[in-house]
Amino acid sequence: MSDAILKDAKSRMQKSIESLQRELAGIRTGHANASLLERVTVDYYGAPTPVNQLATIAVPEARMLTVTPYDKNSVDDVLKAIQQADLGINPTSDGTMIRITVPQLTEERRKEFVKDARKEGEEAKVSVRNIRREANDKLKKIEKDGEISEDELRSYTEDVQKLTDDSIKKIDALCDEKEKDILEV
Repeated sequence: MSDAILKDAKSRMQKSIESLQRELAGIRTGHANASLLERVTVDYYGAPTPVNQLATIAVPEARMLTVTPYDKNSVDDVLKAIQQADLGINPTSDGTMIRITVPQLTEERRKEFVKDARKEGEEAKVSVRNIRREANDKLKKIEKDGEISEDELRSYTEDVQKLTDDSIKKIDALCDEKEKDILEV
C-alpha cells in the first residue's frame, strides 16, 4: 500500500515536470524553434487541430520557421490561427507555405519571458508540493489505521521528501536552462 503511494507520487511529480517542459517550450527565445507553434490549434473542418498535425514545420534558418500545410486549402486557416495565437510573431504566406521570421527580442521582452518561465516553474513546484502533501496525508492515514508502524511512516515520508527535493531540483534546472536560452543574444 505505502509503496503504491510512493509510486503514484513519483509518477505524478514526473508528469508535473513534463508539463513544465511543454510550457517552457512554448515560451519564445531569440531563435526559431518548431515547439513555438506547439500550442497553436487550427479550426480544421470544425475540429480544433494542432498545427503540427496539419503541416510540416521546418527551421531553415536560425531565425525563420516555415509551415507547409499538407492540405493547400488550409493555408489561410493555419495563417489565421498563428496570427491569433499572440506569439509576438508575424507570419506571411505565399499561398502554399507560411514563413515566420522570429524577430530579435528586446531586453524588456527577454525579461518578460524569463518572468513567464519562472512563473511556470513556480506553478510546477506548487504542484509537486501538493503531491507531497497528499502522499504524506495518505501515509499518515494508513499509519493511523495500523497498516504501517510509526518508524515506517517516518521512513516513507523521508522517501516522499527525497522525491520532492529531486523534482524541485529538476524544475530549477529546467528554468535556469530556459532563462539562459532566453537571455542569450
